[in-house]
Amino acid sequence: MIDDERAITKMLDMTLRKEGFRYLYTAHNAVDALKLIGKHGADIVLLDVMLPDQTGFDLCPKIRELSDAHIIYLTARASDLDVLTGFATGGDDYVTKPFNPLEIAARIKARLRRGGLTPVSVMEEKRQRYDFGRFVLDDAAGELLVEGKEVACPAMAYQLLHFLCKNPGIVFSKSQLYEAVWGLDGDGDDNTVMVHIRKIRERIERNPSEPCHLLTIRGLGYKLAKGKQS
Repeated sequence: MIDDERAITKMLDMTLRKEGFRYLYTAHNAVDALKLIGKHGADIVLLDVMLPDQTGFDLCPKIRELSDAHIIYLTARASDLDVLTGFATGGDDYVTKPFNPLEIAARIKARLRRGGLTPVSVMEEKRQRYDFGRFVLDDAAGELLVEGKEVACPAMAYQLLHFLCKNPGIVFSKSQLYEAVWGLDGDGDDNTVMVHIRKIRERIERNPSEPCHLLTIRGLGYKLAKGKQS
């Protein structure tokens, strides 16, 4: 999702997750969008036209150099010339704002079906169940279970915990975590990571102030450990 209107990307993220999608990435400018696509790839790209650093019309051909993803323009620009330009620059679909997010989800699913895919099959091989004794991250169900009970977890805290679960015992700096999870250069974003580390500890630790799973490695960063069984 590439759009500088954060309210729109947040709305789309919530809707698409409810519709079964899990691996969603967001960028609010062209530079970050290219970094994300270069790093993670893409099956579908939702692209705004009016971005702060360049237009979506300029960005679309650059995305095409990195990916054969299905590109859907989502924009307030609704003239015939804009629509024609969208398709001419490499877009596959063109939707004008305001739009119904469920319509976007339906368009994405239709495209995936034509390619023989579904949200589940796209993510199937990536989904796992990570068991750390006291807590389990069930990626197939998108659930965090603590002592057998489901615990609500904010989206980005969930993504951060998921990344750590995939890489247990490995120490990551704050900047490495920010880049890996948020997909952006982590310089200057220590507080964001620290806030989400705290959110995770409040859910998985018996005593968040004395963690035994999500550990701080002094001067280096954080790592996820099995912890002591009790």
